[in-house]
Amino acid sequence: MSAEIAKDAPVVKRAVALALQGGGSHGAFTWGVLDRLLEEPWFDIEGISGTSAGAMNAAVVTDGWTDGGHAGARKALDNYWGRVADVARFSPIQRTPFDKLTGNWSLDTSPTFLFFDFMTRVVSPYDINPGGYNPLSSILAECINFERLCQSPVKLFITATNVWTGRGRVFRNAELTPDVLLASACLPTMFQAVEIDGIPYWDGGFAGNPTLTPLVRDLQTDDIILVQINPRERNETPRTPAEILNRLNEISFNSPLMKELRMIALLRNASSKDSKETAHWAALRPHIIWTEMMTELSYSSKLNAERAFVEMLRDEGRRAADGFLRIHKDDIGVRGTVDLDVLAKEV
Repeated sequence: MSAEIAKDAPVVKRAVALALQGGGSHGAFTWGVLDRLLEEPWFDIEGISGTSAGAMNAAVVTDGWTDGGHAGARKALDNYWGRVADVARFSPIQRTPFDKLTGNWSLDTSPTFLFFDFMTRVVSPYDINPGGYNPLSSILAECINFERLCQSPVKLFITATNVWTGRGRVFRNAELTPDVLLASACLPTMFQAVEIDGIPYWDGGFAGNPTLTPLVRDLQTDDIILVQINPRERNETPRTPAEILNRLNEISFNSPLMKELRMIALLRNASSKDSKETAHWAALRPHIIWTEMMTELSYSSKLNAERAFVEMLRDEGRRAADGFLRIHKDDIGVRGTVDLDVLAKEV
């Protein structure tokens, strides 16, 4: 009898906030993480902050969630990344036959990538792409219902960088359009700045990758799960031009996040649990899902969106999320699994 009662007992939902980093096609790792989390019946999303590829994942999963719950969100992610892979088939930038043979996902030796990379350093995107074409435009129009997104109960926070001021702007549900997502993922050497209300915007990773503060200020949940794509540390000195550029990008796009994590750690320590206004900061329960595999991937592979690669990253994301749940599932709603105090002590 007790077993029957336990079996029929309603699932207790545990609301979380998601923070999704950007990183080009490496965002397929986040696809896998979300796909695995969405298999959990207790998993509930209150809000998502996303930048660049993280913004795309955030919008897609929210639209699918609003339309069809867990199953709808998983289907929407499958559809979006499938469309990305379909479009990538026609890209002139492809791995060499030798790279495919040896299982190297990098584009570092691809003649078309090397030519394209050189051109982005000497020719403006306003000259090389005067029409402002972005292959993601049609994919977003096909995969996301923006009217439904604006009305979703899941709160979205999408970051883009104001070109004029250098400050980040966080767009919320009612403000979301295809241009907002394109702005959040706008790499300035590849695409023209995206104008919104007459203001030009670039990739949000320069200002917040992703922005965490709204998840604390605007949500009720104390659990924040950060899905990290860009390696924070490497125990080797980059020496080749490609390695140096790769590390510069990682440091640049991690810097805003690390500063914000440090700020949150300091605020948590300074907050009084007796104050209703500041108690939320003190009660935060942070979590991080990531994989060491990202340290093995080069910067150029962020432009590799072939199906085999994004599906490999999806599978790695599922594996990483499964490992997190196996160890920390019962910690959600109870305690944090990341020591932010260590960050607060860093100089």
